Amino acid sequence: KADAEEIKPHYGYSLVEYFLKYCLFVCNLLFTALGLVVLGLGMWGLITKESFAQEKIGSIGTDPMLILVSLGLVLTTLCLSGCVGAIRENYCLLKLFSTMVLVLVTAQILAAILAYSLQDQVGNYLRSGMLAAMARYQDDLDLRFITDEIQSNLQCCGADNYHDWEINIYYNCSAPGVLACGVPATCCVDPLENGTVWNSQCGVGAQQLDEFTAQSVIFLGGCLGGISRWIEQHEGLIGTVSIVVMGVQILTLFISTRLMESIRRHRGQI
Repeated sequence: KADAEEIKPHYGYSLVEYFLKYCLFVCNLLFTALGLVVLGLGMWGLITKESFAQEKIGSIGTDPMLILVSLGLVLTTLCLSGCVGAIRENYCLLKLFSTMVLVLVTAQILAAILAYSLQDQVGNYLRSGMLAAMARYQDDLDLRFITDEIQSNLQCCGADNYHDWEINIYYNCSAPGVLACGVPATCCVDPLENGTVWNSQCGVGAQQLDEFTAQSVIFLGGCLGGISRWIEQHEGLIGTVSIVVMGVQILTLFISTRLMESIRRHRGQI
């Protein structure tokens, strides 16, 4: 019996392999939880807005909440496969995980190359998207929230200038309501009365003002220019974050590949 035990090979993993295994497990577990949170927020948004109601189901394909749902599903599926694959030493799941990460990394690199080479087209897409959001400003709470956040944080109004709000049927100068020829309060330089009360009517009639008069009431510059300036001011931070994110993905790809090699080697020994 002693001789048999001496001849029997040892199939255990090295300390480094165990460290990589649990490192991959913990990282993917955290991101799986994040994916579930994002998925839950997206579903909560759809349910709260009653997007699944019969009269609204036809337009659900353009609901911004679907971005959160899609992102949550992809993130949860990706990280759960890596999480279970690492802790169970499942070669197939690790293979699925590494393939998805490789596809994701490749897609990000191609997207970055395309965005850099097609800067003018990207700008046109942004302009079209913002004008579409402005046109549906009063009818879609998500688009309204996003537009308000952009205008208030970047201190801008409209896509190119404040006259772009003419595209909205409520702010159009031919509209019958009190909002006619106005702009949203987030375009206002000082939307607070006496510094405390939000004045939702501060942009009423702003489109009728000349630029000299309007500049003391609302922001004249468009948000596309504001976005460009923000990117230029934070390009260092954006680059650093992009490199870190890409580095984490490449690291997880390396770890999963190393674990697959270990599993395949140990199976071969057995």
